[in-house]
Amino acid sequence: FYIFVENNAYSTYNRMSWFKRSIEGITTTTEEKKESPDGLWMKCPNCGKILHASDQLENKYVCQYCNHHLRIGSKEYFAILFDTNEYQELFDNLVSGDPLNFEDSKKYTARLVDTMKKTGLKEAIRAGHGKIEKRDVVIACMDFTFIGGSMGSVVGEKISRSIDYCLKNKIPLIVISKSGGARMMEAAFSLMQMAKTSAKLALLSQAKIPYISLLTDPTTGGVTASFAMLGDFNIAEPRALIGFAGPRVIRETLKKDLPKDFQSAESVLEHGFLDLIVDRRELKKEIALLLKMVEA
Repeated sequence: FYIFVENNAYSTYNRMSWFKRSIEGITTTTEEKKESPDGLWMKCPNCGKILHASDQLENKYVCQYCNHHLRIGSKEYFAILFDTNEYQELFDNLVSGDPLNFEDSKKYTARLVDTMKKTGLKEAIRAGHGKIEKRDVVIACMDFTFIGGSMGSVVGEKISRSIDYCLKNKIPLIVISKSGGARMMEAAFSLMQMAKTSAKLALLSQAKIPYISLLTDPTTGGVTASFAMLGDFNIAEPRALIGFAGPRVIRETLKKDLPKDFQSAESVLEHGFLDLIVDRRELKKEIALLLKMVEA
């Protein structure tokens, strides 16, 4: 591939040695090709624009074109909220058992092992003790990538132990919910976590220790029906799906179309089930302000 200028051949070969063209076509060898690293780009699921990884990180994983809040996990939330991303992870040795010897398309034990390998997580929630603007807090954050953020025995136990830790150390608790609901593979053992966590939160309330619940997209099922809606402050991210049964189930049950913004955070706020909606880029500042208010 050459450019000829005033009878002098100026070859771009030296500057573009990886790109060679012949009569037969491009002859770049496989070894010379330069591949983009995985995860460098992604498409916004709302507006379809292409987002660069560095822009996502800088913008707290919010689309700079349409302000859509991308789904993120505990690793990202901890980095956003904890000062300098420093925290002590709590109860990280807990893993789920298989009390029912459950099997559907595969054994529950095999599903757990596969999910752990795929996600690098041990369960659908992680808890950590750190600081938000120099104030000690415990954050328990759910991960949707772990079996849909489903609430099993370990999720309930980690929240319960986090509450006990807060009671002992007299520090506030923040729970970040992102869940499809109860974990069907644990049946009644999963449903029992609703009562267990709710009772524990009552003890936190009696001790006058603040509890902030952050509902993110999606927060549904038994999680919504228990600890997610029991905060001293219930806050949500914009456009988060919040409800008990899913829209499809409700639509088929009622046999009628649902309102356009049905089960959106904005609709839930309008009907009085939320205290406020907070943009993720302002989340740390707003939580710090709430904690300061209750200290006064």
